[in-house]
Amino acid sequence: MSVEYKADHIKVLEGLEAVRKRPGMYIGTTGKAGLNHLIFEVVDNSIDEAMAGHCTDVTVTIDKDNIVTVEDNGRGIPIDEHKDKKLPAVEVVLTTLHAGGKFEGEGYKVSGGLHGVGVSVVNALAEWLEVEVCRDNKTYTNRYQRGIPDNLVGTFSDNANNNRGTVIRFKPDDTIFDEVEFTTEVIDHRLRELAFLNRGVRIFFNDLRPEEPIHEEYMFEGGIESYVAMLNESKEILFDNVIYMKKNRNNYEVEVALQYVNDYYDEHVVTFANNIRTKEGGTHLSGFRTALTRGINNFAKKFDLVKGAKSNFTGNDLKEGLTAVISVKLANPQFEGQTKTKLGNSEVKGIVDSLVDEGLSDYIERNPKVGKLIVNKALVAQRVREAARKAQDLVRRKSSLESTTLPGKLADCSNRNAADCEIYIVEGDSAGGSAKQGRDRNFQAILPLRGKVLNVEKARLDKILANEEIRTLITAIGPSAVSGLSETEAKINEDEAEDNDDPSHILKKLRYHKIVIMTDADVDGAHIRTLLLTFFFRYARDIIRVGGLYIAQPPLYLVKKGTAKHYVYNDEQLETKLEELGRKNVGIQRYKGLGEMNPDQLWETTMDPDKRTMLRVDMEDAELADEIFSILMGSNVDPRKLFIEKYAKDVRWIDV
Repeated sequence: MSVEYKADHIKVLEGLEAVRKRPGMYIGTTGKAGLNHLIFEVVDNSIDEAMAGHCTDVTVTIDKDNIVTVEDNGRGIPIDEHKDKKLPAVEVVLTTLHAGGKFEGEGYKVSGGLHGVGVSVVNALAEWLEVEVCRDNKTYTNRYQRGIPDNLVGTFSDNANNNRGTVIRFKPDDTIFDEVEFTTEVIDHRLRELAFLNRGVRIFFNDLRPEEPIHEEYMFEGGIESYVAMLNESKEILFDNVIYMKKNRNNYEVEVALQYVNDYYDEHVVTFANNIRTKEGGTHLSGFRTALTRGINNFAKKFDLVKGAKSNFTGNDLKEGLTAVISVKLANPQFEGQTKTKLGNSEVKGIVDSLVDEGLSDYIERNPKVGKLIVNKALVAQRVREAARKAQDLVRRKSSLESTTLPGKLADCSNRNAADCEIYIVEGDSAGGSAKQGRDRNFQAILPLRGKVLNVEKARLDKILANEEIRTLITAIGPSAVSGLSETEAKINEDEAEDNDDPSHILKKLRYHKIVIMTDADVDGAHIRTLLLTFFFRYARDIIRVGGLYIAQPPLYLVKKGTAKHYVYNDEQLETKLEELGRKNVGIQRYKGLGEMNPDQLWETTMDPDKRTMLRVDMEDAELADEIFSILMGSNVDPRKLFIEKYAKDVRWIDV
């Protein structure tokens, strides 16, 4: 039967109604990341004022009830009447999508917000929002309820003190967001980052929710030089000074800061365009890599330092231990997609290339000791990479779905469709035995590992590949899915590698689309889980990006009363369950390890897709995660000690 389809079925969403109807289209998610993003959208407007030279101070305050206030001393959003809308311009900005001073380059020559949806989206997704603007000897105030103004025109009053700036205060709408508890660490990290990127701008952060309120002030006269120094503060640096370069050309400003470290075998390069983190890099990163490789090769040849090298250094040889921050500011950035994660301006590559080529060459010519240290480090990396290529023969196999070369300890599943399959990484033969007996053999594979795996944070690539447990893990999940281990990776042109850096391609390389870490609920289990997470973060980060890594949640207790049995997962749930059942004639069994559980219990609680609970590992902020892994798993003890002292009081269950 056909369904009649007429004009009456077409719904037009007016004003900000579209944002409330489909919030994910504008902020990505209604989870924690989207909630935190509300603050960043407002702060970015203040930072745009700072980049334009009109703002020196920005203050962000989170009250106990998660009400946010962002205040700056910029020019203030215009409050005069908009010629088309016949409303104060501030109200147009707050209630109209794609409205702002950033499109024609007249209000801002450089800005982070290109789409003009930022603060209006915050207004739409807030239970209420208040704005106060001081400028032109007047103060304008208005209040909005879910994007709708309380008054058609806000209130004007005299600004006797001739103050200036904008104050926006809002409360997120709990009917939109999964939860409305902002994440202190993520917000603090982003505000500190903005202070590094905007030399001389002072940013205050006040979180009034904890028992001991947090008050931070960030201002870095060293800019991104200070940023690199901070990133390396828990590491052993190769040379003392940060190499810094800056160039202004027409409407482009490029800054690059770099330094090498000794005790870290990955690279840590962070890129920005107009203060926006370009997580997928782009043309500015390509220009940097090309110039760095060429500059070090030219220096090595000039001083005849490459006698032992089989060939010129590649970009991969120069990545080991590199820490760099690249920041470009330009009038018309071209980002790939609304998410703004990759810069596409072709002209930027040449500008960055020119800057780094000239600046780096000049620096190492004047400081040849530094140049020689970098060359020697690249020589070691080149030799290690050669050894790693030989070692990878031990883990490579012809096809990602062929099982003839799979490790013997792997109990594979019968299904050959990777999208339907999952692999459980468990500790020890005992847990592995229970998991193998309890699993569904059709789609669940089990890989037991012996003891604690290697801490890859402290090991070079050749040592990692020589470790039996790591080799077994790599072989099981699919060698080509692990970065740095693919035979063809070193042969790919740097620019091509940049263009093909699409995390979604990783799924094609995996033997299982779900990789589940399942360890005991004790201190040793937590340590093994952390070691495995370190491996995935350092060498298989794309698996995390595409949502392929999970952590199983086995129960900690079995509570029995009569014939009834209840599984509980932590001490808090145990207390609740005991209160519910009454404490008499109750039996409690604490599972110290997965091996203590019967196969049917492990299936019922932890492996049955219809009943289990799993945590998916994601990275809301990769740089923050990088910093934490360096502190907790690196070789420098002092930062780890300070971290433990700072957060020990927040630990609730030390063995869960």
